[in-house]
Amino acid sequence: MQQHFFPAARRASAIGFLTALTALMAFMAALPGSGAAHGFEGDYFFPPTIQTDDPFATDELITTIQSFKNAAVPGEPRARQVDIGTEFDKEIFPGFSLGVTETYTNLKPDANFGLASASGFQNTSLSAKYQLWESPAHQWIFSIGGEVDLGGTGSRSLGEDPFSTYTPAVYFGKAFGDLPASLRYLRPFAVTGTAGYELPSEGVAQNGLAWGLALEYSLPYLQHNVEDIGLPVPLRNLIPLVEFSMETPLNGNGGNATATTGTVSPGVLWESKYCQLGAEAVIPVNQASGHEVGCVFQVSLFIDDLLPKVFGHPLFGGEKAAASSDK
Repeated sequence: MQQHFFPAARRASAIGFLTALTALMAFMAALPGSGAAHGFEGDYFFPPTIQTDDPFATDELITTIQSFKNAAVPGEPRARQVDIGTEFDKEIFPGFSLGVTETYTNLKPDANFGLASASGFQNTSLSAKYQLWESPAHQWIFSIGGEVDLGGTGSRSLGEDPFSTYTPAVYFGKAFGDLPASLRYLRPFAVTGTAGYELPSEGVAQNGLAWGLALEYSLPYLQHNVEDIGLPVPLRNLIPLVEFSMETPLNGNGGNATATTGTVSPGVLWESKYCQLGAEAVIPVNQASGHEVGCVFQVSLFIDDLLPKVFGHPLFGGEKAAASSDK
């Protein structure tokens, strides 16, 4: 998305709202609760990842804060970008969820350009996801869905697109707890991934392939399901991971596609019964993706455990259907 820098009234109250919401839910995490955290295939827990979307259609409340420096594009300067985003997802039918994401952004151009900062909301994003196939015995899951960025809902000062972009997508996850005993120390590995085809509602805009992978190693799974090697708290609750978040233009502007851009994000997640904390570095893969290493922090609240009478089950259709049998 191209960014433009025009003076605009700031919506600082949005930052206060998101901060207060995160603080409130973090406080609730200290309250007693019951239930089982979402994201399981068999006995393997797939954590919500930060830069790429996980394949589970579940109840989620996630707040993310990210800071990085944009790459310069023709006619526009490099800028420090800070995003504060909140995502809420709710399971509607068994294995089918809907979600909404709002992101507040501040852009600060390099000082030598003499341009004012700009702040505002990005376009609202709506999403849907359906868990099409699962194999708990082999810790497989495959889902379909997608999202739409609603054109014209974001701030003009950020240069948000006036048109909508539709992205049908597929999602998958595979853990390796079914490996033989001789490879038991590889069992805590898992990989999740997504691929979506971006379809702008205006023909002059560029189509693209948005794709990503996350490779993780679950120390909780190692301790509880493979071998207790005596890791102390908090190490026994950590999941080291690395994420690859990429975008490849496919056509547009007369068919002149540009290079793939994206980031590699090594980091770590810390798990508890009620929440997950995560932090990653954001490393550009090439000059077209950026010039400095950024950072991202995330708080993911397991609202199905925090409020089990309200969340953790579909609105319609009763309890989530049992996973489909292996094929």
